[in-house]
Amino acid sequence: MQRLRIVLLSAILLGAAGCATTQESVDSTQPPQVTFAQVKAAPDSYKNQTVTWGGEILSARRLKEGTRIEILQLPLNSSLQPTLELNKSQGRFVALQKEFLDPATIPAGTFVTVTGEVAGSITLPLDETEYAYPIMELKAMKVWVRVEDQPIRIRPYMGPGPYWGPYWSPYWRPWPYW
Repeated sequence: MQRLRIVLLSAILLGAAGCATTQESVDSTQPPQVTFAQVKAAPDSYKNQTVTWGGEILSARRLKEGTRIEILQLPLNSSLQPTLELNKSQGRFVALQKEFLDPATIPAGTFVTVTGEVAGSITLPLDETEYAYPIMELKAMKVWVRVEDQPIRIRPYMGPGPYWGPYWSPYWRPWPYW
């Protein structure tokens, strides 16, 4: 019996050692993602490169050449959803949608993830100063709905039946049992 335990334990350990291989999780075939900070520092160096950024919409305005969306950049989580950490923002950027986009459909405060090509920068007034915004030609946009904006779901009343009651049990009866 003792010998059988030793043989089984040895087989398990050998099997586990064979399964313990390491792999890199980084896909080396994909080029590294260009960060917002890199583009903000030298926007002309990254022209025509595709980037994915996220943030909170500050304003949207219709212009002759399209819709200009001003976005406060925010870090993205693993699902590419902007985080709510406003203090970790690295600045603002402009996403330019060439086709018609009604600004009323993306009001200020909306959280988005956008993908597009870097198109340089533009200097616009910001309060009492001038601010250089990196520009992105918008290709795709994901609008995130905040949890508090989602409708509350209430389970419908099922009526009396075999599973109706405070404990959802067919055996539930009001107290006392006699």
